[in-house]
Amino acid sequence: MRTPRRRRFAAAQALLPAAMLVAGCSGTGGSGGGEPGLGVIEANPPTAALSFPMDAYTDTDAERLRMGQVQQTLVSRCMARYGFTYAGVRSVEPSGTGGTEDRHRYLFGLADPALAAAHGYDKSATGDRPAVKPPAPQLTDSEYLVMNGEQRGAQGGNAPDAATEEEAAQVDSGLTTAGQKVPPGGCAREAFRKLYAPVKGSVDLLFTFGLASEAHERSRQDSRVVDMLKNWSACMSKSGYDGIRTPYDVVEKLGLESDKAGPKAVTAAKADVACKREVNLVGIWAAVEKAYQDRLVDEHAETLALYKTQREARFKLAASLA
Repeated sequence: MRTPRRRRFAAAQALLPAAMLVAGCSGTGGSGGGEPGLGVIEANPPTAALSFPMDAYTDTDAERLRMGQVQQTLVSRCMARYGFTYAGVRSVEPSGTGGTEDRHRYLFGLADPALAAAHGYDKSATGDRPAVKPPAPQLTDSEYLVMNGEQRGAQGGNAPDAATEEEAAQVDSGLTTAGQKVPPGGCAREAFRKLYAPVKGSVDLLFTFGLASEAHERSRQDSRVVDMLKNWSACMSKSGYDGIRTPYDVVEKLGLESDKAGPKAVTAAKADVACKREVNLVGIWAAVEKAYQDRLVDEHAETLALYKTQREARFKLAASLA
C-alpha cells in the first residue's frame, strides 16, 4: 500500500461608554443561519478573563510545548530500536512574565493599556514569542533513512506512509535496517501517529484549530463587529491615524514593523487601545465570537467529544513517558 506522504509538522451603533450591555435583540439566534443572539456583553474585559467554548478543546502554550517534547521522546525511542542514539530537538520555552497564561491576549489586537504604554506593539517584551527550536541534529545517511522512511535525496512525497498507527501495521515501507523493517514514514511519522493518530477514527490534530478559526472569520463578518470596527476606525482617524480598518492592520499601515517598541509605536498603541476601550471592542467582539463558537460546538458535538477523549489519552501517554 503506497499513499502520498503527509507533512504536517506543521454591537454598538455608536461610540460606547464603558458600560455593561445585554444583547440578543439583533440576530436570529439558534443554530441555523443568520447572526446568533448574544448573551451579556462585558464592558472592556481584560483579555486574561476571556473564556471561549473552544478553550476546552485546545492546548495552552505549555501543553503544546509538552506535547512537542513527548513527540521527540517517541522519536528517540523509535531510533533506539535501530541502534541510534537520538536526543531529539528540544524546544526552549520562551521567557515570559511568570504569570498566568493569557491565551487570548492578542486575539483582537493589542488591548492592554499598560502593555501599550510600556512596549508598544513589541510582543517579545511580554514573552509572547514562539518556543525556540534549536537546529535539528545532523544525521548520517542510515539515521536519515530510519528517521524519514526514505533515502536521503529521494524525491519526497512518494514513500509509503500511513494515516494512523493502526494502518501502519499493514504498510510495508520497503526499507530494512539492522534486520528490522523501517516504519512507514520513518520514526518521525511513527511518533506523530502514536501521539495524534493511533487508530482509525482519530480526529485530525487541526480540527479544533479549524473550528476556532472559522468562528473568528464569521465574527469578523458579523454586522455588530463590522459596525464596531467602523467606530474604532473613526476614533483612530480622530487620533490622527486615518485609513486603518482593523486592529490587525495598524503595524503594517503605520510602517512600524522595524521598530514596534519605539516612541512612534508606543504613541500609536496607546491611541489604538484607547479607541478599543471607547467602543468596547473586546467586550463586543468576544461576545460575538463566543456566540459563533457556541454554534459550531453544537454542530460538531460528536466529533468534539471524540477529540476530547483522544486528547485526554495523549495526556495520559505523556504522563507515562515522564
